[in-house]
Amino acid sequence: MDSAVLPSTFLLTLLLLVGLWFFIRAATKDRTEVAKLTSQQDEAALMKELKDYFQSRSYRVTAVDQKNNEVTFEGFVRPSWFLAIFLSLLALTGLLCLSLVLSLVFPNIGQLFLLLILLAPVSGWFYWQKAGRLEKVSLKLEPIPKEQTSPSTITVIAHRDELAELQRALQLSLIN
Repeated sequence: MDSAVLPSTFLLTLLLLVGLWFFIRAATKDRTEVAKLTSQQDEAALMKELKDYFQSRSYRVTAVDQKNNEVTFEGFVRPSWFLAIFLSLLALTGLLCLSLVLSLVFPNIGQLFLLLILLAPVSGWFYWQKAGRLEKVSLKLEPIPKEQTSPSTITVIAHRDELAELQRALQLSLIN
């Protein structure tokens, strides 16, 4: 084999593994965002609908601040089996590529490098340990002056997927 092919393939494989490592870590990253949402419902109806929505998604009320019109919900977000298996398969592919390149670089002990693929399930385990966590959702209903008939405005601090699902389920509009 050409002398420049093997080192460059080895370098590219290492870069692939670095990218894979960051991808696996990013799967467990906290993605909390703040959004201002509006609804055409009045405050009381909106709060009841929000409470029912979060209770249906297995969240429970942990704090209520009536003075500031704030409610905090908390719920356990389960990790995804699909993502754990997918990350393990990606790690298996990356480690298999690394072991094949290492077996070409070091042909005397090449077969031993295939044992690296036994580390692939560690990525699924890592995801499973980090992704399952307690999520908090904070809602703050913005006060509306009595003379205005504008829609209710609510500030929500939650995971971005939860925000998207909340907007979709309750037909809330995002304020930029």
